[in-house]
Amino acid sequence: MNDMLKNILLWLVIAAVLLTVFNNFNTSTETNRISYSEFVQEVHDGRIAKVVIDGYTISGTRTGGDSFDTVRPAASDPKIMDDLLSNNVVVEGRMPEQQSIWMQLLVASFPILLILAIFIFFMRQMQGGGSGKGGPMSFGKSKARLLPEDQIKTTFADVAGCDEAKEDVEELVDFLREPNKFQRLGGKIPRGILMCGPPGTGKTLLAKAIAGEAKVPFFTISGSDFVEMFVGVGASRVRDMFEQAKKHAPCIIFIDEIDAVGRNRGSGMGGGNDEREQTLNQLLVEMDGFEGNEGIIVIAATNRPDVLDPALLRPGRFDRQVTVGLPDIRGREQILKVHLRKVPVDDDVVPKNIARGTPGFSGADLANLVNEAALFAARSNRRLVNMELLELAKDKILMGAERKSMVMKEEEKLNTAYHEAGHAIVGYLMPEHDPVYKVTIIPRGRALGVTMYLPEEDKYSLSKRGIESQICSLYGGRIAEELIHGFDGVSTGASNDIERASSLARNMVTKWGLSEELGAFAYEEDDQQSYTGSKNNYFSPETGKKLDAEVRDIIDRCYKKATDILTEHRPKLDMMADALMVYETIDADQIKEIMDGKKPSPPAGWTDPSGGNGGSGFEQPEVDNKATLDDSDTASSADQMTDEGDQAPASQKSSGEA
Repeated sequence: MNDMLKNILLWLVIAAVLLTVFNNFNTSTETNRISYSEFVQEVHDGRIAKVVIDGYTISGTRTGGDSFDTVRPAASDPKIMDDLLSNNVVVEGRMPEQQSIWMQLLVASFPILLILAIFIFFMRQMQGGGSGKGGPMSFGKSKARLLPEDQIKTTFADVAGCDEAKEDVEELVDFLREPNKFQRLGGKIPRGILMCGPPGTGKTLLAKAIAGEAKVPFFTISGSDFVEMFVGVGASRVRDMFEQAKKHAPCIIFIDEIDAVGRNRGSGMGGGNDEREQTLNQLLVEMDGFEGNEGIIVIAATNRPDVLDPALLRPGRFDRQVTVGLPDIRGREQILKVHLRKVPVDDDVVPKNIARGTPGFSGADLANLVNEAALFAARSNRRLVNMELLELAKDKILMGAERKSMVMKEEEKLNTAYHEAGHAIVGYLMPEHDPVYKVTIIPRGRALGVTMYLPEEDKYSLSKRGIESQICSLYGGRIAEELIHGFDGVSTGASNDIERASSLARNMVTKWGLSEELGAFAYEEDDQQSYTGSKNNYFSPETGKKLDAEVRDIIDRCYKKATDILTEHRPKLDMMADALMVYETIDADQIKEIMDGKKPSPPAGWTDPSGGNGGSGFEQPEVDNKATLDDSDTASSADQMTDEGDQAPASQKSSGEA
């Protein structure tokens, strides 16, 4: 709305100026004008006191003092001068004005200059005028932002959780500070550094820390800023960016999300000569062509190094790839200490305990966790961030925000309690399974309830036993519903669990070679290896039937195992469901008490709605203390295994969808 008002006011000002200018061109007025015959009659009557003759125009004053003007005819009137003099009229003449040649040119060219000025104004507005680079001819200018060395305050002290990556780039700082140290021995510093890793791990922060440590200018630009709708603009911007960098050498050029412009050539839909490939070709030439760019180090960041063109990754261009991965428990502790320095914290905050409970968190996730805790403190009018608030923030990030306004029927709430208790008991009793962290039937996000597992240590791969263990725990919720209500009473809350379990079982057979009958063979193409979006299958219809049968066998075997566990420990299932109905959320200590056959203790600060403090509100059934299974059956639990065997995520969520 403000922009619209500004445009309207601008046009009103322009219209006023134009009206004023054109009115000045027409200075004639009709005020007090009389005809020539009236003028002659007034001369004869003696009512004219003074006249000024200017060509065909006659102006003057009457004897009464009022002014007039008239225009004499083109035909000459030889008697008018005698009449004026005989009637004692004062007659004056005026020399015709001689307009200069410059004024004539200005008047003639004014409309053209005005139109040209308006055109330039609108072109600057379309190009982002006023920024110094937004003129009408600035399409090919680089959009890289220059940060002088005195404006970069980030150093390696601000980067935590990636010690190996910092070691790889520290020699860049030494080279930028003392280039002669390397050149004396004939060594050449890498022309480019490619930083790879998941989102939020600190690639951009590490690049800025390099510039801050080396005290050199820092150019930053995104890969998408090179490509425009006009052909040749991207290549022109690459040339302009390196020309600016040469003027400020030694310096660093940082290209974020380089996969937007550096994708493998020939893989697009525009043939081999589209705008993106021209931009890439120019970038290849600038990094390692006939002209050397000494003192210019290019640092790029991407989440998808597998799609980059091989010519971009060869030595001489991006000589070195630095992997900035997810931090381990020690790295997470260091990152938390960095972010906790920015907020007032209580004495009970132990970063190591928070780091242990957040496996798989990136640096951005940990920064978000501290920020959420600070927001919780502000909403509750607290001056310090304590451990309780950090735990609340962690639960919100892992499980979603609580939907306290959602009203559930008692029957649906009880069904959710049994569903989550089934997940928790199966996961608890499976050897090598990740410990159960928390179980809640408070709706969070899209889930009606959540069961969370947190590994005791970081995991980077999973075994066949571990994957089957996870499939068993995923089916625990549905089986618990079936035991309580029968098959006809099973709800749709296990839809996501079934989908995840089926995907794991199929990946075991078709991708990970974990089938004894079908062997170690990849029957399906990996999702991230397909550029077209569709996967290729490498099996015949007959083999497909065997694959389906093997997947079904894994599912049936895990389903039976989970059924046997819950049938054997049915009293504990009832006790945990009753505890969830009373407390709504139980933690690892209460779960252990239930699995040991004890009545769970109330959570800290819980008040019995009936008036007591600490009462359970339910009867304790007699339970069997046997809580272990054979190691040879199924084992550990984890959340998810990616196709490439990447690190397992932070936690496992087993929930019924709302």
